[in-house]
Amino acid sequence: MRHLLLGKIGERHAVRFLSKAGFAILARNYRTPLGEIDIVAQDGETVAFIEVKTRATRTYGLPQEAVGPRKQRQLIRVAKLFLKAHGEPDVPCRFDVVAVTTGRGGRAPEVTLIRGAFDATEPHA
Repeated sequence: MRHLLLGKIGERHAVRFLSKAGFAILARNYRTPLGEIDIVAQDGETVAFIEVKTRATRTYGLPQEAVGPRKQRQLIRVAKLFLKAHGEPDVPCRFDVVAVTTGRGGRAPEVTLIRGAFDATEPHA
């Protein structure tokens, strides 16, 4: 249960960060039978499909390290459904990761945007 709360906190920080960076949020927690994308946003002419990973500490590694090949394949499939459902199958798109490490002791969280974290054309083992 604690990890779900941590994830929601991370998503709020990510949305705030992305909005300040000029992204227009199109959808949050876009769900399909194939899975979910945390954030779909417009960045200029590009639709960004964004996975948010949040950690309280770096004890178990960096948050972005949790977006492995299996998760990448799932995000690609869900993104294709999103584009088809919204009548934009050929719009430029990319896959980003927002890594959030929450602040301890009143420190501000660390938020890192990784643009183009992976590509839909790469083989995902």
